[in-house]
Amino acid sequence: MGVNYFTDEQVQELRKNPYVKNCSNKSITYDISFKEFFMKEYNNGNLPSSIFIKAGFKPSVLGKIRIDQFSYSTKKQSERFEGFKDTRKGNSGRPKTKDLTIEEENQILKDKISILKQENDFLKRVRFINKKQISKQLKIKRQSKSTN
Repeated sequence: MGVNYFTDEQVQELRKNPYVKNCSNKSITYDISFKEFFMKEYNNGNLPSSIFIKAGFKPSVLGKIRIDQFSYSTKKQSERFEGFKDTRKGNSGRPKTKDLTIEEENQILKDKISILKQENDFLKRVRFINKKQISKQLKIKRQSKSTN
């Protein structure tokens, strides 16, 4: 059994907290309201462990790593356009290719063309930089041979 698992008693205690959306022996999922509360308190200058204590959690139960990872991921989520919304539901699985209108197919193909153009431009720049470096190295070698 892993080191960071919750006991059954800890799971029951964590589930009583209003900020917990779901909890199992292996993981804990926090409610969006807690993430918003966390960021508000964090931006006010409070430390992550003290924020968890204010919210009714025991840092000894959660552990330092779990608190640090939560604060890191919550900061990243707050910077996203979607915010704290769970984006896994809408982005899972293979993209649809059936039942698309002609306009939707055209838009998908235009997006792919745009990405390929960006990749080509990047590769052209890389090749150009490599050629410059090679020509500089050749000049340096020629100069060193001519001085000898």
